[in-house]
Amino acid sequence: MYRIARFFAKLVLWFVGLSVLLVLVYKWVPVPITATMALDENGITKDWEPLSNIDRNLVTAVIAAEDGKFCTHNGFDTEAIEQAIENNARGGRIKGASTISQQTAKNVFLWQGGGYVRKGFEAWFTFLIENVWGKRRIMEVYLNVAETGIGTYGAEAGAQRYFNRSATRLTTNEAARMAAALPLPKERSVTNPTGFTRRYGNTIAARMGVVRRDGLDACVYQ
Repeated sequence: MYRIARFFAKLVLWFVGLSVLLVLVYKWVPVPITATMALDENGITKDWEPLSNIDRNLVTAVIAAEDGKFCTHNGFDTEAIEQAIENNARGGRIKGASTISQQTAKNVFLWQGGGYVRKGFEAWFTFLIENVWGKRRIMEVYLNVAETGIGTYGAEAGAQRYFNRSATRLTTNEAARMAAALPLPKERSVTNPTGFTRRYGNTIAARMGVVRRDGLDACVYQ
């Protein structure tokens, strides 16, 4: 029993040490590849760009679409989590419980799909990047590793794919349409959105005005 306990203690220490090291490295070094990219049967098209080369409209759009409390939470939207727990207890579903920080932690360090084990690891990495990277770096990494289309990853590759130009300059509508497609980039059209995607894009474009007015993206640019 002692040997087993010692083995697991060493395993935990190795995991903690390695995870902290990776987070420290990625604070400055571009993320070369993720598990999602490696397993993508459609290949990989990506082009890492610093946040200074990504239009602020896209930052505003993803905050409007994914995480309006991005600048004020510590990585976790406790209110949304509580609502999700209550809704799950009733057998329903709820969207929006996962913050941009949590999505970034999952995309960079883990795998897609649910499960309590992955959620536990996700919480750990979310805590680390919030405290080591800070909001600007989290947003920069998120916009460079998020899947933006079939075999396409990151804002730059997405902008080139859909608009034939750099992510340095995107209109409000273009940014809103990219943000609207983010949850299901393989299924939602950016260039010719219809139905729900079109309506959702219009909603995001309207919310972007609130984000700008209330400075909900200010932490990214401080």
